[in-house]
Amino acid sequence: MPETFPTKPEVPRPTMIDVARRAGVGLGTVSRVVNGGHGVRDETAQRVRAAIDELGFQRNEVARALRPGKKSTSLALVLGDLTNPFYATIAKSSLEVAGQSGFAVVLGSVDEDPEGEKRAIQELVSRQVAGLMIVPDQGDHAFLQGAGVPVVFVDRPATGIDADIVMVDNEGGGRLAAEHLLAQGHERIAILLAPSYYTIGRRLRGFRRAHRAAGIDVDESLVIQLPEGNAEAAEKATHEVMLRPDPPTAIFASTNFLTEGVLRALGELGREPAVVGFDDFRLADMLPTPVTVVASDIAELGRSAARLLLDRASGADTRPPQRIVLPCGLIERGSGERPPDSAAKRKPR
Repeated sequence: MPETFPTKPEVPRPTMIDVARRAGVGLGTVSRVVNGGHGVRDETAQRVRAAIDELGFQRNEVARALRPGKKSTSLALVLGDLTNPFYATIAKSSLEVAGQSGFAVVLGSVDEDPEGEKRAIQELVSRQVAGLMIVPDQGDHAFLQGAGVPVVFVDRPATGIDADIVMVDNEGGGRLAAEHLLAQGHERIAILLAPSYYTIGRRLRGFRRAHRAAGIDVDESLVIQLPEGNAEAAEKATHEVMLRPDPPTAIFASTNFLTEGVLRALGELGREPAVVGFDDFRLADMLPTPVTVVASDIAELGRSAARLLLDRASGADTRPPQRIVLPCGLIERGSGERPPDSAAKRKPR
């Protein structure tokens, strides 16, 4: 009989995730060291190389080429319409962070369609991505429980799941806008609201808080809920409110698209109430009267989400779900500094 020898059980090949855990760093840091990238401190790089030597890690170039959905090298980003500068900025900044760490990002674009979003997410999970960044719609996200990958929500939290969220201080921003207009002497301030997603509700809450703190009642007839969150709806509403017998002396537009519609209507009417918009937009500082805005670092929103997701995917960050809130600031440019009596004046046509 031929002589037989016992076989050793196959030992799993160490992965970059194993290296990250051994070195106590994020997956992105390991990737940069392995791929010769920059931006890693010498002492950290030495710790990563030591972990690589201890574990015997070797990058599998064949598998890397044949498995584009490999968990260690792909992330997914699901967001709204990429023609919206807000979403485009998030996508660009998160792609930059991922790319610097040697990761690919698969994009999924859905426009506030819960079923479409669910299908897109399920498809991305089936590709074995390392993690998901999602700008969620208003649907229930309980289906993500047990998905087997880390999830970071961006801009607004989701329902049905406890997960990481990176967002801006919407309530603080709404308060800043109202406080600024109240300080100019305005007491009749209209607020135009896009369909009530989480962010818009928080901006309204901040708007109301500022009024309460100033001892001034909000005129509920000037809290205008729009049927759609586009410039056309804001333009129509601005026409209607400014043609009332007692129009507002100031307008707070809760998104940059609404600000665009407000400005168009005011130009057609020849009116000059004070205007503050939420979120900056291109050429806002180049208009005849530059537009005062509440702004936040949208690019940092995408960067923070990508960094957190990379650390979650590597196992370097095992804390309970985090809530990261980025601050807002007010950029005074002119439109928000008009006094109340300017609203009654007509500018030259």
